[in-house]
Amino acid sequence: MGVLRVLLTIIYILDCIALAAIVLMQEGKSAGLGAIAGAADTYWGQNKGRSMEGGLVKATKILAVIFFVLSLVLSMSFLK
Repeated sequence: MGVLRVLLTIIYILDCIALAAIVLMQEGKSAGLGAIAGAADTYWGQNKGRSMEGGLVKATKILAVIFFVLSLVLSMSFLK
């Protein structure tokens, strides 16, 4: 079980680094003054899910789920 714990710990550390990097790459959610002028209804505002920003949001959700699952698995006593 020691090898499994080391392998999961390495995956956990890589997931933490990737999650932090992806969160820092994302833009802020505040619309700013663009929302007043109607800039939120542009092409990029309507197709946000297919843009790079949408991909970053999806990757953040996936990495967050992996983070929580690995946190629970690594905290269980049967791996010690």
